[in-house]
Amino acid sequence: MKTEHPLRSILLFILLMLTALPLQADHLIMVRAHQPLPAALDSLKQTIQQQGYTVARVDMVNIGLLGMGYTSNKYRAVFFGKADEIEKLSRKYPQLTPYLPLRIAIFAEGDSTLLVTINPSTYHEFLAAREPAEIFNRWEKDIEQILSLMAERPGQAQQASGGK
Repeated sequence: MKTEHPLRSILLFILLMLTALPLQADHLIMVRAHQPLPAALDSLKQTIQQQGYTVARVDMVNIGLLGMGYTSNKYRAVFFGKADEIEKLSRKYPQLTPYLPLRIAIFAEGDSTLLVTINPSTYHEFLAAREPAEIFNRWEKDIEQILSLMAERPGQAQQASGGK
């Protein structure tokens, strides 16, 4: 991996994952999980399911980064949602289709992992209708809960010592 600007690759990854939204700090939700990527990815999938969502797929997104000279395999995107909600919203508001299902970008940074997603309340900005705001607000709370649980999970070293 290029080491000239390590933050450059992280920002590039986030931009690739989060498409063309006008991003500001309040449009993102981000946490650090004190687990290596494989363990964090497994924990994330379990936590998503425990919150009542279905994990649709996990994509390796390093293909696009490889084309730009980066050689890491430490980037993933976890797509998830509730099929009936995603289908209903996609049908009623086709402009939301590129942003559904929900996704969390997950990537390794040293011995820990960063998880980043768009705040679902941002989607409301694309619509004139108020109706889906309730769903977006619920998604926001659920994602905050998922990421909060991820941040609270101890890493492997902490688990071995019994600490948190």
